Amino acid sequence: MQKDIVIVGAGPAGIFTALELLKLGSDRKITIIEKGKAVENRSCPKTKVGHCVNCKNCNITTGFSGAGAFSDGKLSLSPDVGGELPDLIGREKIAETIAYTDKIYLEFGADTHIEGIGNPEKIKEIRRKAISANLTLVDCPIRHLGTEKAQQLYYEIEQYLLKGGVELIFNTDVKDLIIENNECKGIVITENGVDVPYANKTIVATGRRGANWLEAACEAYDIKHRPGTVDIGVRVECRNEIMEEINNVLYEGKLVGHPKPFKNKVRTFCQNPGGYVAQENYDNDLAVVNGHSFKDKKSQNTNLSILCSHNFTTPFNQPIAYATMVGKLTNMLAGGSILVQRYGDILDGKRTWPKELSEGNVKPSLPDAVAGDITSAMPYRAMISILNFIQDVDKVVPGFASGETLLYSPELKFYSNKIDLDTHLNTSVKNLHCLGDSCGWTRGLMMASVMGVLMARELAQTQK
Repeated sequence: MQKDIVIVGAGPAGIFTALELLKLGSDRKITIIEKGKAVENRSCPKTKVGHCVNCKNCNITTGFSGAGAFSDGKLSLSPDVGGELPDLIGREKIAETIAYTDKIYLEFGADTHIEGIGNPEKIKEIRRKAISANLTLVDCPIRHLGTEKAQQLYYEIEQYLLKGGVELIFNTDVKDLIIENNECKGIVITENGVDVPYANKTIVATGRRGANWLEAACEAYDIKHRPGTVDIGVRVECRNEIMEEINNVLYEGKLVGHPKPFKNKVRTFCQNPGGYVAQENYDNDLAVVNGHSFKDKKSQNTNLSILCSHNFTTPFNQPIAYATMVGKLTNMLAGGSILVQRYGDILDGKRTWPKELSEGNVKPSLPDAVAGDITSAMPYRAMISILNFIQDVDKVVPGFASGETLLYSPELKFYSNKIDLDTHLNTSVKNLHCLGDSCGWTRGLMMASVMGVLMARELAQTQK
């Protein structure tokens, strides 16, 4: 069967490629193949049974809309946040496309309220504190969809695509790419190769969940790529009272530092006021931690990620495998689950015990996280950088470095395999395009969506 365009992955990049093609009036036959379920059929069994049951394809990380709609559902409205796509395409063009893409989200029901604007004097004071602590505060207006609201929004987009004639195939793994003489001819979706959708254009947009699969394909077919930044970190949780000023003024305070002694880049990411820490499951039984933030349902805690960036040199060429090994070791210590430890216990050189968690001011919003010792698995360089960064943040947010502050591990970001792309989003293989977080150029919902819009416009140009 011959298709005009086959898109692997129904996350934001793939969705917005198809969506923009429809808006541009394209009559091409578009097929999106997704290993997970339709968005209306996605639900985590943990909400009923109280613990992770290790689904074959995790309903939080796979399915229409990808992992983003089941996490915090935030749209970052600045070209300075969300990856390195502006370096490839140009900052001005990305800013314009963010504004355009944001209007599409509004069309499908996104909240009109924008967080992080309207308090210039208070923002100035937070920045002053950050500078005093040798940190950089990154301004970024945010449109918060909310986990539950995002699901409805993406359902409306899903129905729009179906009505527009886009073929959506769910619960289907893509086994391989068909590449002959450095040209992509399509994909294989069954082991025996009987079902082979041939395509004039193949777009891989598998998200962080599929980053390992894409890296393996790059190696197998000599798709030009290079190791990118490896981000390893923790999910931090403290009381809302501690984060109150930043929550109210900025909603998400993006702080960046280079703490001694190693001076690696360390940053905050994905802040969830009144949110919940969550477990996500990747292939090969890897459990990682993330954060969710609902519009209406709130906890007494705020959680955020702290990530330490590593940039390796030759001969290192397996950034995803490296991060995975760190995660696997942590999971081993936690019996396959997420580890949690109090900040004060780390400084005291002791593990955390369940009884200590139950007696503290900060009650874990991920109740089945296992109390233990994350320092037994975290690389020394990353651990020291994160601990010193927390002390720096405490100068901006007093109480952040409280002994009761919780650190969950592993927090890993799988966008560290970077595909070589030209400004038209072409790879080194003819008729093969790679988009979104899995290609290493974007991070997060908005920038992945923007990349999809740009891809559609390039495809529309080639049709003329």
